[in-house]
Amino acid sequence: MSENDLKVVEIPNPVTVRDLAERIEASPIDIIKQLMANGVMANINQLIDYDTAAIVMEELGFEARPLAAEEGEGAEGEKGEAPRWRRLLGDEPEEALVPRPPVVTILGHVDHGKTTLLDAIRQTDVAGGEAGGITQHIGAYQVRHNQRLITFLDTPGHAAFTAMRARGAQGADIAVLVVAADDGVMPQTREALAHARAAGVPVLVALTKVDRDNANPDRVKQQLADIGLVSDDWDGDTMVVPVSGKKKTGIEDLLEAILLVADSTKILANPEGATFGTVIEAEIDHSRGVVATLLVQNGNLHPGDVVLAGMAHGRIRAMFDFQGNAIEEAAPSTPVAVLGLDDVPNAGELFTVVESEREAKALVAEQESSAAEKAQARSRPGRSLEQIFESIQAGEVQELRLVIKADVQGSLEPVISSVEALEAGDAKVNVLHSGTGNISENDVMLATASDAVVIGFNVAADAAAQRAAEAEGVDIRLYDIIYRLTEDVEKALKGMLEPESKRVVLGRAQVRAVFRISKIGKIAGCRVTEGELRRNARIAVHRGKEIVFEGPIASLKHEKDDVKEVREGFECGVNLRGFSDFEEGDVLECFTEEKVPVA
Repeated sequence: MSENDLKVVEIPNPVTVRDLAERIEASPIDIIKQLMANGVMANINQLIDYDTAAIVMEELGFEARPLAAEEGEGAEGEKGEAPRWRRLLGDEPEEALVPRPPVVTILGHVDHGKTTLLDAIRQTDVAGGEAGGITQHIGAYQVRHNQRLITFLDTPGHAAFTAMRARGAQGADIAVLVVAADDGVMPQTREALAHARAAGVPVLVALTKVDRDNANPDRVKQQLADIGLVSDDWDGDTMVVPVSGKKKTGIEDLLEAILLVADSTKILANPEGATFGTVIEAEIDHSRGVVATLLVQNGNLHPGDVVLAGMAHGRIRAMFDFQGNAIEEAAPSTPVAVLGLDDVPNAGELFTVVESEREAKALVAEQESSAAEKAQARSRPGRSLEQIFESIQAGEVQELRLVIKADVQGSLEPVISSVEALEAGDAKVNVLHSGTGNISENDVMLATASDAVVIGFNVAADAAAQRAAEAEGVDIRLYDIIYRLTEDVEKALKGMLEPESKRVVLGRAQVRAVFRISKIGKIAGCRVTEGELRRNARIAVHRGKEIVFEGPIASLKHEKDDVKEVREGFECGVNLRGFSDFEEGDVLECFTEEKVPVA
């Protein structure tokens, strides 16, 4: 393909695999395969640089052009949907909105010093108590600088918790991107930046580990400039603050930079308005029940308030600040741990305060009813991926139902994103249930009731699950490579589609004479001009530009013998079932119809 034949498509720098696929109207799986062929391992939400994207696009028949970032957009060229709490804030009277403390999220690559930096800020030692020295869950803290409060969300840095980092960015007003001066911009640095930009929050950079002998701040600043973060001392608009968490240097400068960014950004709330915010984390404590950490983003939260968060609800029995002290009120931007919910809400869920527990129960019932309607009518026995593929002839299934289990949340969400992005015509994937941990008997029972396939990624099926799967005929598929998983799902999807009918032309013959034979009718005396005529095939009678008949061959003779086929150059007599109105000069096209899977 010449360069002039390539279709020009504008792309941002950097660009996610999903965004690139949408821009060139290709499957994300095809993009991932091309990246693998070029030695790049990426998932559907990962950022790739412009040069790499351009190479992939050229392989797929497109030419890349740089896309200038539009006002109000991130460098990846998309604003992303605003969090629900931001949309609710738009309903508050503008005159009632007042400044509130900024909520800051700490993002960056694993082991670049995020938690150590927070330790220095709040004078605690969280990292020392974590497994492997890596933060395992989200925490929220408040510090005071120059008589002003700043709320920090400590999001995890390990690759296994990409989704939680994304939720942290969505709940924040400012993102601090932590980059080690001795390591530079890494893949998770790019991912973290994408989350912050998608959330539409301003970004400043904390350049950590500057005290190390191999630190190279100028090289890191160049790498930052390459991903669209030009340092303010290079005439850019991104504040880059050198810090050392261990030596506790640069901390004051970082806090001052955060307040400067906050002052230039409208961070507002209505303390007297409706109370809502974001669930930071939640767990079950054996002595206290469900403990949920909530970030209040508008209004004031009090003990006795009835909170609704997804399917969880309840009246707040007690409320504690980040230091464990009981409090009676939580103003906007305040993180609090609350007791009293009846279930564990999901991290990142919007919570609201409603009038009464009766109203909360009614809203939950509505949500449960809606979910039940989507999940009903699933009573057929389980089937394997091969059986679904073989349903090609039945054409009755248009949805591939999956139960997906993975080892960790960070693996689960990319797997779900990858399979949900797959489709073939009208056939789509429906993930009925997903979770972390080994495949259990309950997973198999769900698959049995809903005609689903159980997919495991980096997990095993326990003994009870295996016995149930054998008894119920449920297919359990285990994978440790995501691309094999998605390829198998894609094959099953294509097999679920009604196959296409493809006409295969076997040969052509020209009618030289027409004979009438008693008890049979008219016979076309033909000469085969191309290919062959077959007895068990069909004939299309072409007269000029029109097709006057299509139907099966009733008899095929060579001289006086009945034959199965007549090849090019030979003469034959053809009698068609249901047609005898032959004319000299007609062209008989011999063909068969084959059912082929959708490509």
